[in-house]
Amino acid sequence: MSTLREIAARMVAPGKGVLAADESIGTMSSRLENVGVDATAENRRIYRELLSATPNLSDGVSGIIYCDETLRQTFADGTPFAQAVHALGILPGIKVDAGAKPLPGGLDGETITEGLDGLPTRLAEYAGIGAAFAKWRAVYVIGDRTPSAGAIRANANALARYAAACQAAGIVPIVEPEVLMDGTHSIERCAEVTAVVQAAVREELALLDVDLAGIVLKPNMVVEGNGNTEQSSPEAVAAATVEVLEAWPAELAGVAFLSGGMSPERATANLEAMQAITTPWPLTFSFGRALVDPALKAWVGKDERIADGQAALADRVDANAAAVRRRGELQPA
Repeated sequence: MSTLREIAARMVAPGKGVLAADESIGTMSSRLENVGVDATAENRRIYRELLSATPNLSDGVSGIIYCDETLRQTFADGTPFAQAVHALGILPGIKVDAGAKPLPGGLDGETITEGLDGLPTRLAEYAGIGAAFAKWRAVYVIGDRTPSAGAIRANANALARYAAACQAAGIVPIVEPEVLMDGTHSIERCAEVTAVVQAAVREELALLDVDLAGIVLKPNMVVEGNGNTEQSSPEAVAAATVEVLEAWPAELAGVAFLSGGMSPERATANLEAMQAITTPWPLTFSFGRALVDPALKAWVGKDERIADGQAALADRVDANAAAVRRRGELQPA
């Protein structure tokens, strides 16, 4: 059996990233309805199989994150999702958090991600189904007074407890502290908040003796708020993002960025710019919307357009894999 460190290294292997196809039933249903597709369990299954079975997907994708519903479903031929993607050379993963809920004692709009109750039992079951890794997302909102110290610490502690439980179950944790793009804040303000959030996460991981070589960090890129009229260049985003990340020890397995609502093209451009900066760990992608939205819009629920949806996904995966593969080429000799 592969060790946690071996699996984590495979997840961030050169030229590959992780596909996030783990939208909740509610979110996925809403996205289907937005393109005129009935929000049924079967249509959600068809869409996830469309993504997972994209020809040559393993060339640029090391793993796929699913939600509980999908991990329990099968491909059309009856093969369970976990076994089907394993056979395609891709690691199956599972989102294990129960979503962000209002934080008692927090400021307006602050949340705490729930799902720790019963987590070891659920992780054991997911491992039995075939999950190689898991994901837990904590979210932080930038405002005049947020995120508060309480929200930062509470979510960091939950992320660490989740990560420790995963490693005890033999599952690699993706640790996702996301500072949201929502707002008009500057890139400097985002950098300040992201640094504080990640410092708290590091402290909590250390307190629970989480092996950093057996986790994948999934942070936000450091960008200005989506309501800010000034858009930072890819080079500025890359410099600000990596400067924050430099506080992480060299033993960290790798960093796989979330797209956070950026356009597919901007997320890829930022990712490519980061490859010019030398770091002790790989910098890759774990995009959701920036990869799957084009596929959904190309498919729109029609059997005769499945190939179109897969081509749209392949196009975005290829663009990001190519960006990551430029790492050696872009860095100074």
